[in-house]
Amino acid sequence: MQLRQATLVGIARGDVTLAFRRWLRPTVKAGTGLRTAAGVVRIGAVEPVDERDLTDAEAQAAGFADRAALLADLRSDGDRRLYRIVLDGIEPDQRVALRREGELSEADWHDLAARFARWDKAKPGYFPSILSAIGAHPGKPAGELALAAGVEKLKFKQDVRRLKELGLTESLEIGYRLSPRGEAVLEKLREHRL
Repeated sequence: MQLRQATLVGIARGDVTLAFRRWLRPTVKAGTGLRTAAGVVRIGAVEPVDERDLTDAEAQAAGFADRAALLADLRSDGDRRLYRIVLDGIEPDQRVALRREGELSEADWHDLAARFARWDKAKPGYFPSILSAIGAHPGKPAGELALAAGVEKLKFKQDVRRLKELGLTESLEIGYRLSPRGEAVLEKLREHRL
């Protein structure tokens, strides 16, 4: 589920507390968080709703002027059900703080080295090579990095997301760059020749 920038601003202000989507099945679950550019949006209830039951007040809580504006914005995609999603505010994305940490403790380093070893069983050195490639070519398109790594673009992007979860990479408009934490990890990898 993607949210527009104006919606994120409204959630942060407390003006937007609902969203509506048509889905075959929900792509978010109650009690989880949705990572966005503004932080992690907390997801409350996710419930099917009949379009006829929508009110102007609900539309306004979703950031629309009225029910008609909300319905005009919703796509009517055949069999898809309409869902009401309660948005319980935004909290900071912990990965952002983690990315800024330019120094690694020994415990952090050992945890990351062990994780790379587990992930790299099929192809030793693969994840460190991704970090090296991103460090050497910040902003290079994912397709080109994937080609150089000898993997499909989709797999490469999924693997970079795993590194992003650890606070090691940051997405750019095109390509990626290493975070300060990622640069520290790359330096440790070089020291240990991994």
